[in-house]
Amino acid sequence: MTELSGGPSLPQERRVVTAIPGPKSQELLARKSAAVADGVGSVLPVFTVRAGGGVIEDVDGNSLIDFGSGIAVTSVGSSAEAVVRRASAQLADFTHTCFMVTPYEGYVEVCEELARLTPGDHAKKSALFNSGAEAVENAVKIARAHTRRQAVVVFDHGYHGRTNLTMALTAKNMPYKHGFGPFAPEVYRVPVAYPYRWLTGPERCAEEAAAQAIDMISKQVGAENVAAIVIEPVLGEGGFIEPAKGFLPRIAEFAKDNGIVFVADEIQSGFCRTGQWFACEDEGVVPDLITTAKGIAGGLPLAAVTGRAEIMDAAHSGGLGGTYGGNPVACAAALGAIETMRKLDLNAKAKRIEEVMKGRLSAMREKHDIIGDLRGRGAMIAVELVKPGGKDPNPEATAAVAKACHAAGLLVLTCGTYGNVLRFLPPLVIGEDLLNEGLDVLEGAFAEL
Repeated sequence: MTELSGGPSLPQERRVVTAIPGPKSQELLARKSAAVADGVGSVLPVFTVRAGGGVIEDVDGNSLIDFGSGIAVTSVGSSAEAVVRRASAQLADFTHTCFMVTPYEGYVEVCEELARLTPGDHAKKSALFNSGAEAVENAVKIARAHTRRQAVVVFDHGYHGRTNLTMALTAKNMPYKHGFGPFAPEVYRVPVAYPYRWLTGPERCAEEAAAQAIDMISKQVGAENVAAIVIEPVLGEGGFIEPAKGFLPRIAEFAKDNGIVFVADEIQSGFCRTGQWFACEDEGVVPDLITTAKGIAGGLPLAAVTGRAEIMDAAHSGGLGGTYGGNPVACAAALGAIETMRKLDLNAKAKRIEEVMKGRLSAMREKHDIIGDLRGRGAMIAVELVKPGGKDPNPEATAAVAKACHAAGLLVLTCGTYGNVLRFLPPLVIGEDLLNEGLDVLEGAFAEL
C-alpha cells in the first residue's frame, strides 16, 4: 500500500509530545464543559487542528494514528484532494438554495451515482437527507407509503439512530435510549444470527436464527402487517456482528415472498468500508431500499435513501425532503469522495487492510485469551473481549485497552451491546507502515493488562 495523505503537508506519523489530552486540550475541554451540553460526549477529548491520511493532529502538537475515521465517515481521509477541490468550488458558487425551492445539478449527479453503485440492475431513484437517522426514518416512511402497512421489524443488537423513531428501532438502551421514551409504536424486534454467541454454535446459527425470526414475525406481528424489515448487513454499534452466512438471503427472501420492503442499513458499512461498495453484496443480497450516510461525502453531512423506482415514487410530491437535504456543498463533496474511491480503488485498499489487521490480530488472539472473537470484513474489523475461560463479556478490559491506546497516540473506538468490543475503522487511505504501527500500539496495550 502506498502511504497517502489527505492533507499534503501533514506528516503521516505518530507523535506524542504531551500527556493525552494535553494542556491546551484541557483548557478547551473546560470551555466545552461550560458551553456544550453534558449529553454531548467525546471518546477522546483532544481538540483537532488538522487531520488527513491516517492521522489526527491536536492543539498540543500530538499526532494520533486514526483507527476511527470519525466513525467510518472519513474513509477517503479527512481532507481528500477531490473532496476539498469540489466542495471549495461549490462554496465559491453558492452554498444553498434548498433543492425543494430551486434545484441544482449536484443533487441529481449524486442520485445518478447512487443508482450506478448500489446493488441491482433495476430502475432506481434516490432522495437525499442530512444524517443516517434521517435516511432510516425516510426509508420507513417510503415503505409505509408503498405497502400501506405500518409495522417495522428490526433485529437484536441493531443500531439505526438517535431520533425518536430510530431510537425505537435501535436495540441498545444506554446511552442511546435511556430516559428518552416513550418511543414510536409498531416496531418489533427479532433475533439476529450472531455466530459467536449463538447457543447451539455458529454452524447452526443462520438456519435457526432465520427460522426464529420468521416465526416471530409471522406469529406475533403477521407478515401481512409488515411494511419494512430493516437490518444492517454488518451490525455496527451492536458489535460489528457479521450475521452468519445464509441469514440475510433468507430474511430477504421472506420479505420478497410477503410483499415486505427489505431495507439494508449501510450507513456504517457502505462505500468500500468492507472491501465492496456495499456489504450486502457479499452474499448477493439486493435490497429494495438502501440507506447510506457516513462515508458518502468525505466528512460533510449527507445521507440518502436509494431504491426501486416504483417504491421510491410511492411517497406523494412534497412528502420527502428537508431544508438542508442534499446541500450543494455536501453533494460536491460526495462526488469528490466517490471520485477518490474509484481512482484509488479503495475496495482493494480495504481488503489489504483486512489482510494486515486480521493477520496481526490473530496472532494477538493466540497470546491473549481475553480476545474471544475476531471478526469483520475490509476495514471494518473488531475483537470481542471476554473474561478468561468463557464468553462472559469483559467491558472493563475493553475500556482499559482503549485507554492505553489513547495514551500512546492511537485512537480506537469501542462498541457492542455489552460494551466489550474494540472496533477498528481506519481511513482506507492509511499507509501500511502507519497501520502496522497502530497495531504495535494495540499489542502493547494488551500486554499491559
